[in-house]
Amino acid sequence: MVSAFMWPVILSSQSLNTGYTTPVSVRSDFCNAASLLSWSTLSSFPQESTGFISHWQLSQFLLRLTELSMARVLSLFRPLPLLALVGRRKPALCKMSMDSRAREVFAAAVEAVQPDTVVRQSIERKEDSVVIDGHKFTLKHNLHLVGFGKAVLGMAAEAERIVGDHLVKGVISVPHGIQQTLQQHGKGHLLLKENSRIKVMEGAKHNLPDADAQNAAEGIRQLASELTERDLLLVLISGGGSALLPAPIPPISLQEKLDVTRKLAAAGATIQELNTVRRALSFLKGGGLAHHAHPAQVVALILSDVIGDPLDLIASGPTVKSKVWPEEILSILERYKLLDSLPASVRDVLGRPGPRWKDNKDESDTPAHVLNAVIGSNSVALKCAGRRARELGFRPVVLSPGVCGDVKSVSRLYGLLARFASSREEPPPEIAAELLRLGPEVGVETWDLCRTMQVLDEMRMEGWGATCLLAGGEPTVELTGKGRGGRNQELALRVGLELGSLNLPPNGPVFLSGGTDGQDGPTEAAGAITDGGLCDEAQSQGLDINSCLTNNDSYTFLSRLSDGKRLLVPGLTCTNVMDVHMLLIPAVPINIR
Repeated sequence: MVSAFMWPVILSSQSLNTGYTTPVSVRSDFCNAASLLSWSTLSSFPQESTGFISHWQLSQFLLRLTELSMARVLSLFRPLPLLALVGRRKPALCKMSMDSRAREVFAAAVEAVQPDTVVRQSIERKEDSVVIDGHKFTLKHNLHLVGFGKAVLGMAAEAERIVGDHLVKGVISVPHGIQQTLQQHGKGHLLLKENSRIKVMEGAKHNLPDADAQNAAEGIRQLASELTERDLLLVLISGGGSALLPAPIPPISLQEKLDVTRKLAAAGATIQELNTVRRALSFLKGGGLAHHAHPAQVVALILSDVIGDPLDLIASGPTVKSKVWPEEILSILERYKLLDSLPASVRDVLGRPGPRWKDNKDESDTPAHVLNAVIGSNSVALKCAGRRARELGFRPVVLSPGVCGDVKSVSRLYGLLARFASSREEPPPEIAAELLRLGPEVGVETWDLCRTMQVLDEMRMEGWGATCLLAGGEPTVELTGKGRGGRNQELALRVGLELGSLNLPPNGPVFLSGGTDGQDGPTEAAGAITDGGLCDEAQSQGLDINSCLTNNDSYTFLSRLSDGKRLLVPGLTCTNVMDVHMLLIPAVPINIR
């Protein structure tokens, strides 16, 4: 058994993906903690068989310390040795404004998840074979390609450049008008060549399933159904794929399926419940596409737009086999009082015994002939944003790629983190306590908050210079008005209000929130940049920020404020991995008592 005083802890497995890893040794520091809470309290946690404390156990322990001063909480973690600190490379000095650097970091995040970039980095060509996610596949003019999603056209163009000499045929379902839009915006490198073997089918106008998208889905199903064990099917998936792959089980019509899911969404059903119902009424979702392609080898390259990158939720998981139980579907519909209003066709399908399709004899619950690889995500965008931030003179710290919940709570979280990192003296313990309370409400793990506060405190105390706090996700907005705006612009405004008590740039923090798809709500902006001077700036120009927020009219407000200089307008980005949040915090001179 390992001694309780020698338990090693790594602050977060996620830190391995951020470019900033903070190993900490707990050892005798637990004795100090035990003197505060008593050793019996700590030892009451059940030890794992390995003799290690789990992340959950330590986070629970930290929660009991929230009423102590942050200095005593953070003393649980031993700082890095002095030589390690001396050996750190200082960030390069930069003469750009904080605003300009924030825009540069955001641009780097978007560039990292461009459809052609992520495909090029994920497919390694080796003569007559290809290596994807560590798996090698032989190419013998046996390659077929299908795809569906907003970014799939660019993904398909790059895939054809790499393996087109072995491509037999392809069909992709993409948004209505996307080819013309890409041409108009000078994005010709994301278009297919003239003699391409891939058929492009446009549909889902206004991001809603329609007859054109249904025809494309049928074309994809037919191609998959004709494959043999000698074939390789490359499946390209990105955000918006669900609307571009509608294949309702007969006799359900597309309109009937759409009506059922709309009513569920309006009644407050979760995304998990919506996807469960969609899968039950579809031929291709929930593993249906992979089933139709059997016995061919299926390789799916996925550009994720969902928090946590769950394969069964991205485009409703067409290559991820999932069981559909009619009882579960009926229970969901009954929960939202929709059972009595179901169309007869839906009742017919849900009343059928057995699975949606007849299982193949050699097809298991986890088919060996299917490989799913997430090649682009919010985490990837944040990692590359961190690299660019370092080049621009900041120390990057990634909080979480899974921020969600109401923008009011999320803005409060960022405001508290800004106050914590900008404090000239030891931050009041109430800040840490409120942060730990808010964390679960906005999708941020307690452990990630503790890790982030420790790193921010080290940076502040050791004088490491300016900091770039990065996060991502998809918060929500409660609609109370009828104005124009989006979640990123509203979040930026609310954080600006939170920063009102802090210094102005370049001596105070700057906040950016932007959608990686380049469009925040029904506006031309992706988001906005704000700081502590927002409120005074608005008042001097006769603009009322509170009434704007009440009416959800953030875009109108930001367009009028200083001629729209705070808006983030990157234009067409051709990708989508949710939102990027950024808090730039300048070096703060501290008062040491």
